[in-house]
Amino acid sequence: MRKALGVDLTPLRVSKEYRRLYVAGLVTSLGAQASYVTMPFQLRQLTHSTLQVGALGLAELVPLVVCGLYGGILADRLNRRRLIITMEVGLLLVTTLVFLNALLVHPIVWVLYVAAFFTAAIASLQRPSIEALNQSFVPHQLQRSAAALANIRYTVASISGPAAGGLLAVAFGVQYVYAINVVTFCASLVLLLRLAKQIAPVTEAASDRAALREGVAFLQGRPDIVGTYVIDILAMVLAYPMAMLPFVAVRFHEAFALSLLYVGMPFGALLATLLSKWTRRIHHYGRAVIASAAVWGLGIALFGSASSLLLVLVGLAIAGAADSYSGIFRSTMWNESIRPDMRGRTAGTEMISYSIGPTAGQFRAGVMASWMTLRLSLTYGGLACTGSVALVAVALPALWQFDARSDEHVREVRELRAHEVFDSPS
Repeated sequence: MRKALGVDLTPLRVSKEYRRLYVAGLVTSLGAQASYVTMPFQLRQLTHSTLQVGALGLAELVPLVVCGLYGGILADRLNRRRLIITMEVGLLLVTTLVFLNALLVHPIVWVLYVAAFFTAAIASLQRPSIEALNQSFVPHQLQRSAAALANIRYTVASISGPAAGGLLAVAFGVQYVYAINVVTFCASLVLLLRLAKQIAPVTEAASDRAALREGVAFLQGRPDIVGTYVIDILAMVLAYPMAMLPFVAVRFHEAFALSLLYVGMPFGALLATLLSKWTRRIHHYGRAVIASAAVWGLGIALFGSASSLLLVLVGLAIAGAADSYSGIFRSTMWNESIRPDMRGRTAGTEMISYSIGPTAGQFRAGVMASWMTLRLSLTYGGLACTGSVALVAVALPALWQFDARSDEHVREVRELRAHEVFDSPS
């Protein structure tokens, strides 16, 4: 029984390059998550306007889409290591600007919007290269273990980063949070600079436009991969609850209700990931993604309809756990079945799918809540998510039928990577 539980740390042991990229990502995420909650807090202090605070999301939307696509193209055409390091320097400079602005007697409001825009743009250009290197730094047979480790890194950062950032911002001032984020970027740069140098780009496309056409053609031939994107978008658009948490907290008199609600989903995700070793027995990744998204919807429906704080938290924890397993199977499916020369471009599309979904989901939840009630908006949204992913399973049989043991694309990638050598020296 114990062998079926826990997390497999083998990817961290067998690949020193993956260790460096993993730790650098964790350090960066901790600082970035702290700043993520601090910027709206500072903007509220400066403007006292919910509209201006909400506008931060609009400042990030366009660069997320445009730069996410272009970042995927660059990830397959340029030296990924160099691109990641260059973008990390860019993020460091933007954070330094925000820090210096916070030191002013009267901080400038528009600087925060500019920083949000460029942070989203630079991170979107960087992320596809990171995903592509994660694939190449980990042996083919360990991609599922690496996906679980990535979930742990994300959930740890999403719990501790905002908590530390919020505490420091309130107790000492926003400038201290930004200063710590500058330090975390410097630390991650030291690790990234130690990554092995990539000799050449992985695609021979003549131009960015040709590379984009190749990416589109590849996805047209992979309805199973497209299905994972559709599932993720539907789950987020129909059942993303985070923007509604402050309104749900009003139902309860406990002063700590909102804090518990914010921790509910990450806690469920972290617990599920720590107990994820059993997922190695699952080979029908598409069915696992569909089932996870369906359970996510049911968890959100419970969260929306429950009257007690305990059941509300249980619903969030169930949703977080389901989202965690969905992420593990999606990431494993992508890294095991997408050729290395296409991994950057598909990672750009992936980033758009999980960036647009939550933004649109927040808008949907707000509109439906104003039209009916908050409880019905969340409950119906969760049930609609479960029903819609069932329809996707019918409409895209390639996703339902995907089996890693017999899939031709998995076999192709395994053969392409068969001669790669990994070592563990530090």
